[in-house]
Amino acid sequence: MVNISSVFGEIALLMAIACIFGGLALWLRQPIILAFIIVGIVIGPAGLGIISASEEVELFAELGIALLLFVVGLKLDPKEISEVGFVVIVTALGQIFATGLLGFIIALFLGNDLISSFYIGICLTFSSTIIIVKLLSDKKEIDALHSRIAVGVLIIQDIVVILVMIALTAFVGDNSQENLLLILTRVLIKGSSFLLIIALFTRYVLPKILNSLAKSVELLIIFAVAWAFCLAWMSDSLGFGKEVGAFLAGVALASTDYRMIIGIRLVTLRDFLLLFFFINLGIHIDIEHIQQEIFPALVLSSFVLIGKPLIILTIIGRMGYRKYTATITSLFLSQISEFSLILVAFGFSLELIEEEVMGLITLVGLITMGVSTYMIIYCHQIYRYLSPYLEIFQRKIKHPEEVLGYLEQNNLTHIDVIIFGLGRYGGSMIKYLQKEGLVVVGVDFNPEIVKFWHRRDVITLYGDAENPECTTTLPLNKTKWVVSTIPGEDLSLNLLHVLKEHQFQGKIALTSHSSQEMEVLHQAGADLVLLPFRDAAKQA
Repeated sequence: MVNISSVFGEIALLMAIACIFGGLALWLRQPIILAFIIVGIVIGPAGLGIISASEEVELFAELGIALLLFVVGLKLDPKEISEVGFVVIVTALGQIFATGLLGFIIALFLGNDLISSFYIGICLTFSSTIIIVKLLSDKKEIDALHSRIAVGVLIIQDIVVILVMIALTAFVGDNSQENLLLILTRVLIKGSSFLLIIALFTRYVLPKILNSLAKSVELLIIFAVAWAFCLAWMSDSLGFGKEVGAFLAGVALASTDYRMIIGIRLVTLRDFLLLFFFINLGIHIDIEHIQQEIFPALVLSSFVLIGKPLIILTIIGRMGYRKYTATITSLFLSQISEFSLILVAFGFSLELIEEEVMGLITLVGLITMGVSTYMIIYCHQIYRYLSPYLEIFQRKIKHPEEVLGYLEQNNLTHIDVIIFGLGRYGGSMIKYLQKEGLVVVGVDFNPEIVKFWHRRDVITLYGDAENPECTTTLPLNKTKWVVSTIPGEDLSLNLLHVLKEHQFQGKIALTSHSSQEMEVLHQAGADLVLLPFRDAAKQA
């Protein structure tokens, strides 16, 4: 056992060890969260027994959770929530219900009591915002369709976590013997009054304070932190928990002009303080309990890594999205969340669950976060391997073989341009080409986008540029140009190969984000390579 005379020395040593383990995690391409939990186990009573300043670590941990929820609230602008889309809401709520129910049943079969099983089921439903957003950014796929669905699901999950915390604090945290109606009435009165005060302050006072403080960014950030911690303290005093107040403080600032700068400045402080939460979680893990929970953890982890993606894959596929989008989205969501770990610590503090359950969920977190990181990194390779077996998850909607009949109904004798990909770039291109009087047909694999352009009287077909059948069943002999607005060397070369194989006589335009890739596509036979960012800069 190592003894250090001062709290400052203990914290310094703790952070040094965290840096070493964090560097090892980066080398192994693992989330740093896992490294910090392992640091807690190593330096805690179950390991070297270095840390005795547990009160200070716990204080930093509580501040970190409050700041995390404040930043989450900052991102929940009501306008953005209303735009997440029907597919996101259905997928998130459907997955939470199905995963929670099956997780509850599995936990019961593993010998847990009703309350512990219910809690385990809830914790299995959430996915890690920190891991997913980080890996999406690393893979440069943050704007892809599967990424937008995954991030939207995470937003809904964050809201559900907060609702669960409110319910646990308000009802389970009330140890009085009053009947449920009296408890519910008191909770509603206190909650409504608290929300009303926040709403009035946000509407009439907060904007004036923010506008006056905005002259100094440093002072603005200090006020934001003070606002978060004050509401956290008030919420805790009312019996709703510090976490709820911090979240509501973020929501109150989410619709202001300053949420972006506040969020950016606080991310580093949030990450620093969260270090102590995950270390504190590891410190309180009993190795003996973990050894006893290895088999249940493996069973629950298998469900999260396999069963949870299958649930998401089924829901998204049934809503008309292609198997590629559904599969990649489900692989990204195949772990439990840092919020699951926060929730389990929260339940332990309320004496809802035993330490064994907290150790079990933490172990499931270590396993699923570790394995799912590689599943996300190699998601496209996994998809290519599984693709032949995934047809059952894809709903049969407008398929390429129906395209010719669809075009004949619209009395088309020729087509000037077929555009693959109708996002912001492709959608804008359609508008400008139609203004020039050209006949344009759009093709996209997002059913919502197809419906959007149908409502605007644009001939739009459900199809996939990566699917050779889709391309070859289009009326290529009547078409002058085929344009793909979807970047990606593999996809572009595949489309070129298919068009050449079927002796397409028109022109081919492809899209790229790099000059090196542009040269490759030109040499492969592309008549035109579009570089949206370069072209926009030149136009500007």
